[in-house]
Amino acid sequence: MNDLYQIISSRRDTRHFTAEPVPEKVLEKALKAGHYAPSVGLTDATRYYIIESAEIKSQIKKLFLAYHEKAASATDNTAQKAAYSKLKLEAIEEAPIGMVIAYDRSVLDSFTIGTVGSNEAIKFSAVCAAQNIWLSLTEQGFSMGWVSILNYHDFKAILDIPEHIEPLGYFCIGKPATDYGNQPMLQQLNWRQKATTPNVTKITTGHIIENIEKTTKAPFSESNTDLKQKLQYKIDHKTKPEGALGILEKLALQIGLVFQTELPKILNPHIVVFAADHGIANHGVSAYPQEVTRQMITNFLEGGAAINVFCNQNHIQLEIVDAGVNYDFPTNTKLIHKKVGKGTQSFLHTAAMSATELELCLSYGAEIVNAIYEKGSNCVGFGEMGIGNTSTASVLMSMLTPFSIAECVGKGTGVENEKLDKKIAILSQAISNYNGNTDLDEVLVHFGGFEILQMAGGMLHAFEKNMLILVDGFISSVAFLIAFKKNPKIKANAVFCHCSEEKAHKLLLEYLEVEPVMHLRMRLGEGSGCAVAFPVIQSAVAFLNEMSSFESAGVSNK
Repeated sequence: MNDLYQIISSRRDTRHFTAEPVPEKVLEKALKAGHYAPSVGLTDATRYYIIESAEIKSQIKKLFLAYHEKAASATDNTAQKAAYSKLKLEAIEEAPIGMVIAYDRSVLDSFTIGTVGSNEAIKFSAVCAAQNIWLSLTEQGFSMGWVSILNYHDFKAILDIPEHIEPLGYFCIGKPATDYGNQPMLQQLNWRQKATTPNVTKITTGHIIENIEKTTKAPFSESNTDLKQKLQYKIDHKTKPEGALGILEKLALQIGLVFQTELPKILNPHIVVFAADHGIANHGVSAYPQEVTRQMITNFLEGGAAINVFCNQNHIQLEIVDAGVNYDFPTNTKLIHKKVGKGTQSFLHTAAMSATELELCLSYGAEIVNAIYEKGSNCVGFGEMGIGNTSTASVLMSMLTPFSIAECVGKGTGVENEKLDKKIAILSQAISNYNGNTDLDEVLVHFGGFEILQMAGGMLHAFEKNMLILVDGFISSVAFLIAFKKNPKIKANAVFCHCSEEKAHKLLLEYLEVEPVMHLRMRLGEGSGCAVAFPVIQSAVAFLNEMSSFESAGVSNK
């Protein structure tokens, strides 16, 4: 087979192989073709692992079967599930050779041409290598099958692949037993028909992106002082000693002032979890791989996370936002799709985002909260998810407050000892590398996170709409810090739901001169502190509205 287009059109994602061994020279030629693929910045970041051990193949097959069952349960209907279950989607144990094609994200530890704009370019290079190998094998009369239905964390553990190496998947290599009627297998089995022509759109005009002018307004009317006095009188004259309900009394006063009434009521409460990935995670600052962000989003959507449980318990509407996860979720996923990019750039070497992306984050956050407000909600909590975002939050706190980076760095997802020292060293180096000024927006462009900035934009808009703002833990509080720097009046509407175990959170709350509702030694994120604190906040409203006064109860006051 010599004609290039014949080779391309004959390439198959093969699931059926003969027992014929793969000659070493065939594999060497295919790997050389992979090495000839484009390599962003000539990093040569693509890595190859060859597997012939039956024991290892058996372990990988078990991983596939577990996720194959999970995939079957995710099908759209019973008929589709039955059809899916009949498909042969791997040949892990049958194929003579197994190969893992991966990429080394540690190349991003130093400046890499072509990655400013998308740090996924190293992944794209590895995909190009995979295609070259596929075509070379096809030309030599062999073939390959790509298996991606795997738990990648366990996959890497089985193969003892280093943390900084990210596999594209497992590739089965051998002599094809069929050409599937010279068509894709899924087409032959009538699962889906491949389009006969490429989907091409010619763009002739574009849109000019303009910055949206944002205005803020004072949340309270001229009678705010009078209302405050009335609320305080009402609180003090309940059937209790003054101050006996502690922070509940402060909450009741605050909520009455936010809603501008002596009879406040929380309506249609929402918690929004903003999720995104961070370029700084490529440098090993987290105890977990970046793919956990995407996996946790799936867990949220399936109702299995702590935030789901607590929201269900307390009748809170939960929304999940893809603010910048390094993964393409299906368009019909029940997410709010506000992806600014597939993760930020690593601020160790360059700005995390552009000024345009910063504005987009703030705008998206405002849009999300506005949609919630228009559904009749007057209370919104802010949570987050993103591997590496405690590092981003720590640097932002250090840049925006008097605290050193060492004071602002904590365990995050569980980083300790030498790894914690490494985390502090990396973040210190990132701050040292920064040669910009202290202008707020310039700092946010260089060190920001997509989900953190969308939260800040959402908080600012919630303030404009006189909504009660529930702030979760350390990362959400850093988002609030940004909003506070833009409009200090926002503090009047904010309830800080708890003080987390992140050591910097206590310092930040003291800096903001605010008192948290709870101290439960939590450090989960997800908005979990907002959901757990919500019954306490409702208790403040309940006693203000329903508890008898000395006068109405006929009880003597002092």
